[in-house]
Amino acid sequence: MKYSIAFAVATATVANAGFCSDAFEEFGNFFCPNPVKQIKYTGLDIAGKYRAVAQMTDAGECTFEDKDYSGPIAPFDEDLTLHFRGPLQLKSVAVYTPSKGKRDVPKPHSKRHGHKHLHKKFHEHEAEKRADMVVATIDGKIESWVNNYFGPSTTAPEATPAANPAGAAVSSAVSAVQSAVESAAPSSSTPSVSVPPGDFERIAYYSSQDQIADGLVFLGNLGDPAISGTWDTVWGSSLAYANEDGTKAAASPTVLKDCQIDDSTEIIIASDKECNGDCGTVRPGAVAYKGFEGANKVFLAEFSMPLSGKTGWNMDMPAFWMLNGAIPRTGQYSKCSCWAGDNASPQQGGCGEADIIEVLRTGDTKAKSTFHFAAGTGDSHYFDRPTDKPMKVAVVFQAASSTASIKVLDDNYDFSTSLTSDQVEDLINDESTPDLFSLMSFAL
Repeated sequence: MKYSIAFAVATATVANAGFCSDAFEEFGNFFCPNPVKQIKYTGLDIAGKYRAVAQMTDAGECTFEDKDYSGPIAPFDEDLTLHFRGPLQLKSVAVYTPSKGKRDVPKPHSKRHGHKHLHKKFHEHEAEKRADMVVATIDGKIESWVNNYFGPSTTAPEATPAANPAGAAVSSAVSAVQSAVESAAPSSSTPSVSVPPGDFERIAYYSSQDQIADGLVFLGNLGDPAISGTWDTVWGSSLAYANEDGTKAAASPTVLKDCQIDDSTEIIIASDKECNGDCGTVRPGAVAYKGFEGANKVFLAEFSMPLSGKTGWNMDMPAFWMLNGAIPRTGQYSKCSCWAGDNASPQQGGCGEADIIEVLRTGDTKAKSTFHFAAGTGDSHYFDRPTDKPMKVAVVFQAASSTASIKVLDDNYDFSTSLTSDQVEDLINDESTPDLFSLMSFAL
């Protein structure tokens, strides 16, 4: 949710089944009498265009150009970033896309406690192999040497002449130490699961309890030139790596700790694919990563939204939403982004925002869903805010049906390493209880 917008589209879309006849108005927002467990949006295959940022400079220059889009879920097939605002406790996130063929998908280790920084590629080349001093008693003498063994060599060993008996004893001792080192070291092989074509593989995963963060990075509008990202008086703070509680910039990718995000804090999740001249216009000096792209994708999230009791602007108004990744890479909270471009609103040509679970009033326990773009719409039905325990939610974009679905899941739903095509269909199929289901359409 880039800005809180009153639910003015209600009057323009009364024909939608998602607008109940007995809706009531509350502080400028319309609500149906009862909560639901699923809101489904159909008819997303509407071609259009939005105003993309063509150029952005430190001097304050921002120019725009038209960008056409078309396709079964366009423009939401472009890369999307995930946004969470407190008070919120994020427990887990998983992202799935269709498998391109049968291959092995690594399963992360079950626990990675104490690891404050992201794994994967960020520090692969920074880890220094440190030699250890080995002391052993051989033939009654104390011998010492530096252990430079770091596992099997990737090249064939050279032939060496036969060693003398004393050397053989030392070699034997070294072998024993090496065996001990190898047995004590963690295994480099990880369990894997085969994902056949047609099924969905998990490409990103976060667990707060296990401190696992694979395939994703935590960012924030926290730019600090001395740490990461940038800041100036023209555009304010750029994207930066977020620290472990999301309140300040970090110098490198860092895992969000198991904590409650404060009311004034926003956490952004992007993929671990860094932009390299292939993300369109990016604010100079910003930390820039791609979101999650594709016409078919599944997002699973588990979180709670406790009542904080705070008052004031945006206080006690938690939200979970998604943005076209180009928005935060330029200026999420400035006028230089494709959220609306140089139009007055995204309904006149924006690149896409999907509000999944958004509380619109301080302290409210009703959470709504709205899509902001040229064909944007929203629903007067609402979800119960998960104040007392975590909620699991599935957000599915499906090309075959031109559908976007938001569905509350059972508490025991498993964020496994893959989903079968049948499981994905179950996520998007209509909720079995009609009173807990709402159907909207972008095609009016």
